[in-house]
Amino acid sequence: MKLVQGTAPVKVASRRVTFAHLRDREEWLGPLMIAPAILYIVLVVGFPFFLAIYYSFSDITLGSRSLGFVGLKNFAAVFGNTNFRTALWNTFVFAVGSQLLVLVLANMLALALLKDFRGKWFFRLLILLPWVAPISLGTIGWLWILDSTYSVINWTLQALRIIGPKARLIWLGVPYLAMGSIITVHVWRLLPLATVIILAGLSSIPRDIHDAAQVDGASFWRHYFQITMPLLLPVAMVALLFGVVFAFTDMTVIYVLTRGGPYDTTQVLASLAFFTGVVGGDTAEGAAISLYLFPLLLAVAIAFLRIARRSEVT
Repeated sequence: MKLVQGTAPVKVASRRVTFAHLRDREEWLGPLMIAPAILYIVLVVGFPFFLAIYYSFSDITLGSRSLGFVGLKNFAAVFGNTNFRTALWNTFVFAVGSQLLVLVLANMLALALLKDFRGKWFFRLLILLPWVAPISLGTIGWLWILDSTYSVINWTLQALRIIGPKARLIWLGVPYLAMGSIITVHVWRLLPLATVIILAGLSSIPRDIHDAAQVDGASFWRHYFQITMPLLLPVAMVALLFGVVFAFTDMTVIYVLTRGGPYDTTQVLASLAFFTGVVGGDTAEGAAISLYLFPLLLAVAIAFLRIARRSEVT
């Protein structure tokens, strides 16, 4: 009995020493720390992605209990659809238009917030509010702002006598106004994230470089385009990459404001996949539509990361 009691602490101590030894080894500590992130990506991103690939080669629907292999039939049917080609074009217009505005406005805001002035913390708080607030609630607010009857924008334009007292702009009912409206709301949503990223990049530039340019008498535009922009390019590419991924894959703004209308003029690939696969019940074709986004985003990500890497090397 004493022998058993005497050996137990030795075993516990040896286990503790072994665990501490493994914890302090870099080859075990690194995988242990990154394991939760890998598990999250596999469960949240990897499993739905491979399930979408599996469904896209089948004839599955929401009401069917069987699943048959059809090969590339769904991809051919999707590519031959006029609505798909319209949504593909709208996706590029929506992504490129919104990200150009985000990049320009984020640079302007970051340069302004880099200066020291009274109440800077308050303006930083205001800029971050669109990103912190739930996008669905913010978009519902924009739905009232863009309402054809109660629009505060129409009231302001009438008060400024830009439009007539009885004139009303149907912001979400006219194709070009609807596209401009969803781009505006998307810019409002992503502008805080891009501003914070670019502001961090501007803050990381050594102050000696700016002082040397000021001593040399460089003007603001020459200083910005020949010194600041080349040093800021890697960070700007990261912000642009995040924005493009959000623009290609997110459909919250479009779903709340226009549902792809009028006449599918604001329909993008993400919303078309949702309405086809979930609302329409054709799961296989919806999965095929969503997979068309993958090569596009992969090509964009590779191009942006290469540009960022080359600018860091130079």
